[in-house]
Amino acid sequence: MGPMSQSISTLVASQQSGFSLQRAFYNDPGVFEREIERLFLKAWLYVGHVSQIPGVGDYFLFEIAGESLIIVHSKDGIAAMLNVCRHRGSRVCVEPAGHERMLVCPYHGWSYQLDGSLRGASHTGNDFDRKQYGLKRVATQIFQGLIFINFDSDPIPFDSVEEDLAEPMRPYRLDRAKVAHRANYPISANWKLTVENYSECHHCRTAHPEYSKGHSLAYPEKHSKDLKEKMLERTESAGLLRDGIFRRGPGAHGVGIDRVYWRSPLLEGYQTGSRDGKPLAPLLGDLTGFDGGAADIQIGPVTFFLAYCDHVVVYRFTPREIDRTDCEITWLVNADAAEGVDYQLDDLTWLWHVTTLADKKIIQDNQAGVNSRFYEPGPYSTMEEMTQDFTAWYLELMKGE
Repeated sequence: MGPMSQSISTLVASQQSGFSLQRAFYNDPGVFEREIERLFLKAWLYVGHVSQIPGVGDYFLFEIAGESLIIVHSKDGIAAMLNVCRHRGSRVCVEPAGHERMLVCPYHGWSYQLDGSLRGASHTGNDFDRKQYGLKRVATQIFQGLIFINFDSDPIPFDSVEEDLAEPMRPYRLDRAKVAHRANYPISANWKLTVENYSECHHCRTAHPEYSKGHSLAYPEKHSKDLKEKMLERTESAGLLRDGIFRRGPGAHGVGIDRVYWRSPLLEGYQTGSRDGKPLAPLLGDLTGFDGGAADIQIGPVTFFLAYCDHVVVYRFTPREIDRTDCEITWLVNADAAEGVDYQLDDLTWLWHVTTLADKKIIQDNQAGVNSRFYEPGPYSTMEEMTQDFTAWYLELMKGE
């Protein structure tokens, strides 16, 4: 797409309330660059789970919109640093994950300690101060085994997320979980279309028959009232909090510290997200039973957790380019659960694999449609309340030069 014919502020002001976003929001480079600057370089972003880097020297890369971070287990704990050599800017780590005693740039051999400090640089002269040329660090936060980073030099405090989510998430003990599987589903679409799709289940009965067999969110809320009451009767005895349901939507208390926790019932006969509703893995953490429900959790602008009683599915949407988004899914189970004994990987991943393949198609078709010269925004339905909340917050974020 070429440059915008109007300012972004004018575009925001012309957006009709209660309607989907205009075409330029999904395909204009200037809009995308403002999103990166105002949201993704300031928000707390989920990058992975501590079980991915259990030993000193283990690392993995996190990449977003042209930036690359090294997430490494150093002697002092987990650190995140820009994957940009301080010599002439080469990538230091080129493999997506691995184990290193030190980080060595493959271009000219500059070497760094695992904390990012410069260890060696040849032919630099007597007055060269190594202390000034360590890899640039970014803020990190470990929350119940989940690793978050923030690019901002003065990041907004993570405290409000911990205050709201610590108690309702504690029974799952994700700090004692492990990654059973990770899969990436590249989607040829703008990141907002992926988040908008995840935020509503208006499409579920049409696009996701596998999901709709067991999840009440595929139906209007009035149809699940009795199921919810039955779930709540079992919630405390299963070891979960009956209360603590809340939604601090996008922008609450600052950019990029969105947090949501609520539980919804599964349909009759379903204990978890499986083909037949039967358990897939051992109960998580401190849980003592199944209450016939699942928790939807959001932390930050693009990371969503679906917590069943026996496993957690983590969805992360990462913008790579204006029309390319990585949808990475992580399946978490108890750390001591053994694959092939306590859970079967194909069964564990089946539901959200088939669901995401279907989502990928409808989102890409959505992008193709909004790219049309003849596309016009349409009105949201009553089952798209969260999507409407998201776009309203997004417009507030984007207005003003």
